[in-house]
Amino acid sequence: MTFEQTVLLSAFAGLTIYLGLPVGRLRNLSTRTQAILTTAAAGVILFLIWDILAQAVEPVEESLTAATSGEGPTSDFFLNVIAFGGSIAVGLLSLVWLTGAMRARRVEGVSTHDIALGTAIGLGLHNFSEGLAIGQSAVTGATTFALMLAIGFALHNATEGFGIAAPLTTGTRPTWAFLGLLGLIGGGPTFVGGVIGYSFTSPLLSIVFLGLAAGALIFVFNEMMATSRKFAQPAAANVALLVGLLVAFGTDFLLVAVGA
Repeated sequence: MTFEQTVLLSAFAGLTIYLGLPVGRLRNLSTRTQAILTTAAAGVILFLIWDILAQAVEPVEESLTAATSGEGPTSDFFLNVIAFGGSIAVGLLSLVWLTGAMRARRVEGVSTHDIALGTAIGLGLHNFSEGLAIGQSAVTGATTFALMLAIGFALHNATEGFGIAAPLTTGTRPTWAFLGLLGLIGGGPTFVGGVIGYSFTSPLLSIVFLGLAAGALIFVFNEMMATSRKFAQPAAANVALLVGLLVAFGTDFLLVAVGA
C-alpha cells in the first residue's frame, strides 16, 4: 500500500468522529433524557478505557514473558512498565490539575464544555495509536489488514463522537466551530498517527499514547458519572450506562468478525 493510500485511509478513519458530534446541539431535553445521554456516553467511555488498557498492557506482558524465559532483556520489561504506569498517571493527574485550576477560577466549576474537551483529548491520544496501527500495517504490506483496521476504527470513531458530544446537551449550546474543533482534536490524531506509523514503528511510543489516553478517559468517566448523579435518575442512568457499554462491545465484536 502506498503512502498516499495510507493517508487517505487514516483520514477516513478519523473523520467519522464527526458523525456523532451534532448530538451536542440538542436542546429542550428532559432531565431523564439528559441523564440517559450522559451515562450512555459514559458506557462507551468505560469500554474504551478497558480496550485501551488491554492494548497497552499487551506489549508489557510480552516483554515480561520474554524476560522470564531468557529470550529478552529484563530492562525492556522495566522500561515498558515505567512507560505504562507513568503515562496513565500523567494522563489522569494532568487533567486533575488542569480542572482544579479551572474550578479555582470559576464559581460553577468544570463546565460541560470542559468535559467534552477532556474527552476529545483522551480520544485523540487513543486515536493516534490507532493511526499508528494503520500506518504500520500498511508499510509492512498487510494491505487487507490495514483496510480492515481503518473500517473498524471508523466505526469506533462514530460512537466516540457521541461520547464527546453527549454531555454538551446540558449548559450553553456549543457552536458548530467548537464541535468542529472537538472533532479535529479527537479524530485528527488518527491521520497523524497513520503518517508517522508508515514512517517508523515504536511499540514504546504506542504504550505511552495508550497510557495517556487511558488516564485522561478515567478522569472523564468520573466527571461524566458525577454529572449524571446530579440528574437524580439512577434507574434510567444505569440502564443507559449498560446499553452504552454493550453497544461499544458490540462494535468491537463486529470488528473481530470481519478480521480487524
